[in-house]
Amino acid sequence: MHTEVVRDLETDLVLSPEHSVPIPARLTYRTEDPYAVHLSFHITSPRQVTWTFSRDLLIEGVFREAGEGDVQIFPGKVDGRSVVCLALSSPEGRALVTVPVKEVSGWLERTLRLVAPGLEGQWLALDEALEELLTSGA
Repeated sequence: MHTEVVRDLETDLVLSPEHSVPIPARLTYRTEDPYAVHLSFHITSPRQVTWTFSRDLLIEGVFREAGEGDVQIFPGKVDGRSVVCLALSSPEGRALVTVPVKEVSGWLERTLRLVAPGLEGQWLALDEALEELLTSGA
C-alpha cells in the first residue's frame, strides 16, 4: 500500500527585493516515488504547474545552498523570518519562491518518518516491474 504526504501552503513569488506576491502551492510526497517531492503551483486553477525534484535536495537546501541547474534551494531570511528559497529555472522563465522553513521542515519530518533516508529503494517495486517486463515479451 502506498501513502501520500500532502501539505498546502502559501509561498511567496519574489518579484523584487522589496515586493513579492503570495501563491498557493502544495508539497506532495508519494511512497511509490520515494526519492522525489512534487511542488505544485496554481493548485486551484486548470493550469497547474508542478516541479519535481529530489527529496534529498530539499532536505539539504533547508540547511545550506544545494542544487545546480533548474532547481536551486537555499536557506534565507525575509522580514526576520527563516525561509527556504527555491530558485526555479525553465525555458519559459525563472522564478524565486520562498516558503516558511517551519512549514517545509514539518512536512519533511513526516516524509522521513514514513520513508527513512537510505531505505527509499525498499519502496520501489523493481522485482515486480522486471518480472512483468520479462513475461510480457514471452
